[in-house]
Parts: sequence; C-alpha cells; structure tokens
Amino acid sequence: MTEKEKMQSGQLYAADSDPELLADRAACKDKCWAYNQLRYTDWDSRNALLRELLGSTGEKFCIEQPFWCDYGYGISVGENFYMNHGCVILDGGGVTFGDNVFIAPQCGFHTAGHPIDADARNSGLEYAKPIEVGNNVWIGAGVTVVPGVTIGDNVVIGAGSLVNRDIPSGVVAAGNPCRVLRPITEEDKKKPV
Repeated sequence: MTEKEKMQSGQLYAADSDPELLADRAACKDKCWAYNQLRYTDWDSRNALLRELLGSTGEKFCIEQPFWCDYGYGISVGENFYMNHGCVILDGGGVTFGDNVFIAPQCGFHTAGHPIDADARNSGLEYAKPIEVGNNVWIGAGVTVVPGVTIGDNVVIGAGSLVNRDIPSGVVAAGNPCRVLRPITEEDKKKPV
C-alpha cells in the first residue's frame, strides 16, 4: 500500500518522506500561490484554476483569496458554495462540502493529525480522517474543524468554535468545544438576525 493510499484510508502514513505526497503538495502549493496572485476581478482565471485544483465543484462557487490547501484533490464543494478570505483546508483525508455552504473568514478544516505518542510523531507519521459538511450550512468566522467530524444539514456554527465532534442536522452550535445550543425552528424564519 502506498503512503497516499494509507493517507486516504485513515491509516498512519509518512507525509514528509514520501516522494509522491511531497510532489502532490508542492504542485498544490504552487497552484494556491498562483491563485492568490490573481486579480480579484479575473473571475474566469480564478474559477479555471480552482476547477483544476479541487477534486470537484458545483457550477456556482466562490473561494476568496488568500486560500491554501494541502492537496486540492481531496476537496469537493457543492453548488452555491462560498468561502471567505483566509481559509485553510488540510485535505489529506478528504473534505466534502454540500450545497449552499457559507464559510466566514479565517476558518480551518484540518483532516490531518499526529499521534499522541512522541516517538511515532517524531518519526514523521501522521493520519488523516475525512470531514463532511452537509447542505445549507453557515460556518462563522474563525471556526476550526478537526479530523473525522461530520456537520449535518441546516446547521449554523457560531464564530470562534472548535468543532471536535459531530454536529447533528437542524441546530445552532457554538463554543470550545462546539456543542449544540438549540434547534433551528420556524421562529427563526421570522427573525432577520
């Protein structure tokens, strides 16, 4: 099994010594750098480069600059996707965003993690677990989502939250650690804020 196959299956893998993964990350970082240098109003070039970089996209999507990711091919974004400035996706384990997902500035989606054992960690091993974000999700500014988390449909995650466990559908959740505060109700449709 290659290191890339180990990474994509959630096993420990050697990210910093495997030639294939090093080359994949280098190519991705060069594309991110190129993307971040494009003029804001050069929509055609921006969309073309993102379609080349990401694993899959909907027809309508926007990722504001600057944007960084590790591999790119592990990221899938649905229709009507919006990610604001300064977001980072470490996508070794795969990150899937549904339709109508809105992400505020300075958020991080980190599928990569390191062993607790210092010897294993110092040997260069790491792991990657997938992150899944459902449909109709709004993620506030400065949110961090860690490896292996699933966020359901119709969810609002409050700014500054650390999402380290699954969040069910139809709720407002916030905090460090992020926890469900309340369900989203019909009354929410009557309030503008």
